[in-house]
Amino acid sequence: MTKDDVIDHFRVEPGYWFVPKLFGIGATPVTWQGWTLTLGFSILLVLDIVFMPEPIARVGVGIALAVAFLTICIRKTQGGWRWHWGLGK
Repeated sequence: MTKDDVIDHFRVEPGYWFVPKLFGIGATPVTWQGWTLTLGFSILLVLDIVFMPEPIARVGVGIALAVAFLTICIRKTQGGWRWHWGLGK
Protein backbone atom coordinates (compact mmCIF):
# COMPACT_ATOMS: atom_id res chain seq x y z
CA MET A 1 0.00 0.00 0.00
CA THR A 2 1.63 3.21 -1.18
CA LYS A 3 0.82 6.80 -0.36
CA ASP A 4 -0.67 7.27 -3.85
CA ASP A 5 -2.95 4.22 -3.36
CA VAL A 6 -4.34 5.75 -0.17
CA ILE A 7 -4.79 9.18 -1.79
CA ASP A 8 -6.62 7.56 -4.74
CA HIS A 9 -8.89 5.71 -2.31
CA PHE A 10 -10.19 9.03 -0.97
CA ARG A 11 -11.17 10.40 -4.41
CA VAL A 12 -14.81 9.98 -5.38
CA GLU A 13 -16.77 10.21 -8.58
CA PRO A 14 -19.33 13.03 -8.87
CA GLY A 15 -22.50 12.26 -6.91
CA TYR A 16 -20.79 10.40 -4.09
CA TRP A 17 -20.03 11.98 -0.72
CA PHE A 18 -18.36 9.11 1.15
CA VAL A 19 -15.75 6.41 0.56
CA PRO A 20 -15.65 3.05 2.34
CA LYS A 21 -13.40 2.81 5.37
CA LEU A 22 -10.05 1.15 4.68
CA PHE A 23 -10.59 -1.42 7.43
CA GLY A 24 -13.92 -2.70 8.71
CA ILE A 25 -17.37 -1.59 7.64
CA GLY A 26 -18.60 1.97 7.31
CA ALA A 27 -17.76 5.13 5.42
CA THR A 28 -15.69 8.29 5.67
CA PRO A 29 -16.97 11.67 4.43
CA VAL A 30 -14.74 13.13 1.69
CA THR A 31 -16.80 16.00 0.25
CA TRP A 32 -18.29 19.08 1.83
CA GLN A 33 -21.75 17.50 1.49
CA GLY A 34 -20.67 14.42 3.42
CA TRP A 35 -19.05 16.48 6.16
CA THR A 36 -22.12 18.76 6.37
CA LEU A 37 -24.43 15.75 6.65
CA THR A 38 -22.26 14.22 9.38
CA LEU A 39 -22.03 17.47 11.32
CA GLY A 40 -25.77 18.11 10.96
CA PHE A 41 -26.58 14.61 12.21
CA SER A 42 -24.29 15.08 15.20
CA ILE A 43 -25.83 18.44 16.10
CA LEU A 44 -29.41 17.14 15.76
CA LEU A 45 -28.58 14.10 17.90
CA VAL A 46 -27.10 16.27 20.66
CA LEU A 47 -30.14 18.58 20.53
CA ASP A 48 -32.40 15.54 20.77
CA ILE A 49 -30.55 14.25 23.83
CA VAL A 50 -30.50 17.63 25.56
CA PHE A 51 -34.01 18.93 24.84
CA MET A 52 -36.34 15.92 24.49
CA PRO A 53 -38.20 15.65 27.79
CA GLU A 54 -39.41 12.05 27.53
CA PRO A 55 -36.86 9.21 27.36
CA ILE A 56 -39.02 7.17 24.97
CA ALA A 57 -39.35 10.15 22.60
CA ARG A 58 -35.61 10.79 22.87
CA VAL A 59 -34.85 7.21 21.82
CA GLY A 60 -37.43 7.29 19.02
CA VAL A 61 -36.10 10.51 17.54
CA GLY A 62 -32.51 9.28 17.92
CA ILE A 63 -33.30 6.06 16.06
CA ALA A 64 -35.13 7.97 13.31
CA LEU A 65 -32.15 10.33 12.90
CA ALA A 66 -29.70 7.42 12.79
CA VAL A 67 -31.76 5.51 10.21
CA ALA A 68 -32.06 8.59 7.98
CA PHE A 69 -28.34 9.37 8.33
CA LEU A 70 -27.22 5.80 7.61
CA THR A 71 -29.60 5.47 4.64
CA ILE A 72 -28.12 8.56 3.01
CA CYS A 73 -24.57 7.46 3.86
CA ILE A 74 -25.05 4.03 2.29
CA ARG A 75 -26.60 5.49 -0.87
CA LYS A 76 -23.87 8.14 -1.22
CA THR A 77 -20.88 5.85 -0.57
CA GLN A 78 -18.88 5.01 -3.67
CA GLY A 79 -18.64 1.23 -3.85
CA GLY A 80 -21.25 0.57 -1.18
CA TRP A 81 -20.80 -0.83 2.30
CA ARG A 82 -19.05 -4.14 2.95
CA TRP A 83 -16.20 -5.39 5.09
CA HIS A 84 -12.75 -4.10 3.98
CA TRP A 85 -9.29 -5.38 4.79
CA GLY A 86 -7.27 -2.49 3.37
CA LEU A 87 -6.91 -1.50 -0.27
CA GLY A 88 -6.99 -5.03 -1.69
CA LYS A 89 -9.65 -5.39 -4.35
